[in-house]
Amino acid sequence: MNTIRIADLTLRVIGDKKLSGGISFREKLEIASLIDRLKVNIIELPPLSGEKADALANKTIASTVKSVVSASVEIGSGMIEETWESIRGARSPQLNLNAPVSTVQMEYMCHKKAPAMLELIKEQVKLCRFFCEKVEFTAVDATRADYDFLVQAFKAAEESGAEIFTICDTAGVMLPDEFGKLVADLYRDVPALAEKEVFVVFDNSMGMALASAAAAIRAGANGFKCTAVKSDLPSYRQAAVLFEKKGEELDIRTDLNTTVLLHTVDQIRKISVPQLDSETPFRGTGMGESPDVSLYSTDSMATVMKAVEKLGYDLSEEDHASVYEAFLRVANKKHFVGTKELEAIIATSAMQVPSSYRLDNYVVNSGNIITATANVLIEKDGEKIRGVGVGDGPVDAAFLAIENILGHHYEVDDFQIQTVTAGRDAMGSALVKLRANGRIYSGSGISTDIIGASIRAYLSALNKIVYDMA
Repeated sequence: MNTIRIADLTLRVIGDKKLSGGISFREKLEIASLIDRLKVNIIELPPLSGEKADALANKTIASTVKSVVSASVEIGSGMIEETWESIRGARSPQLNLNAPVSTVQMEYMCHKKAPAMLELIKEQVKLCRFFCEKVEFTAVDATRADYDFLVQAFKAAEESGAEIFTICDTAGVMLPDEFGKLVADLYRDVPALAEKEVFVVFDNSMGMALASAAAAIRAGANGFKCTAVKSDLPSYRQAAVLFEKKGEELDIRTDLNTTVLLHTVDQIRKISVPQLDSETPFRGTGMGESPDVSLYSTDSMATVMKAVEKLGYDLSEEDHASVYEAFLRVANKKHFVGTKELEAIIATSAMQVPSSYRLDNYVVNSGNIITATANVLIEKDGEKIRGVGVGDGPVDAAFLAIENILGHHYEVDDFQIQTVTAGRDAMGSALVKLRANGRIYSGSGISTDIIGASIRAYLSALNKIVYDMA
């Protein structure tokens, strides 16, 4: 079985988008540490801006993580040596030379025609190779390039010392079969690629990143790049789905630590985009990737129901009325209703069903030096059933204990928590969204113990699934 390498682009995306107006030095280090925990093969760092703080962040990250550290450098920027100095302390440092290869971008970014661009590629790859043993050549707009020139660019980079190659469809202009053919053609016309690492990068605006990745892997690619933060690039969640659903068929595996994936991605998102936690009444873990919704008190039922459908819910006409009535109560008080608020309204107002599963009691053991375990007793049709789970944190362990009882796994599409009242005895509220048969079912729970609230929310969603499938 082939091991597909995963490169992380999270810090590059954050740097490019300047999320939250930029993140602090400490936050960069914390994100890098979390990414390293996922056991990705490569952590990519953004190009240096020239500020000393960026170089210092690179040095600190390079010296602390176990993954390969790859520092990006724009071709012709004059930053190769400085970039190398910022990562040379890494266990396995790499330089990633980013070069435009389409006619328009070559002239716009580098003011060069094709022949001069080839010479620049040779010169810059050789300079990178002078400092660093492993050099990556990234064709940032490969799918818009003249194919013959793309072949020449790859050959020039390989002859100059590049060991890793990345083919990008950052414009999002190719369908999966087209991209697969491009990869296959490059392997045919640049024979040296057969002995190199070949990564692929996709724009996911058409929602085809997984299909494109599968096509590229079938054509010979042995790595692809994804990110933990919301962007047009493939997410870790999508990568995990690809390996889970098609790994055996494609004869591929990954070293990615999927056990802690969702929890770690949630932590990264909270650090990189903190304002997302304060926009709505629920402080979410970010396990789901719900589209943004903005509704106002003047919006009609039809508008609200379109937003509900956009979130993935399929409600009855009776539920439409209940949700809209609850929406108006909230909207009339605060005028604006966002995504998480609407989800909370749906969870508490729609699909209220009899409780097939009831929580009897639970015991959870957790700490910073032990693995979290949960022992949950649930009543169903008068029978009490006990389940045990071991997970990454008390909530994860509790959910796994419920799955142990059910003998079935439901995908947790989203999980959100908030405090309802203030003080040491504050009430906690939880929202859980489960995915079953292509539909989303949400449940809510409340308790002075947030673990108890989470269990009740899970059972609330579960009861809706059971009722709907009866």
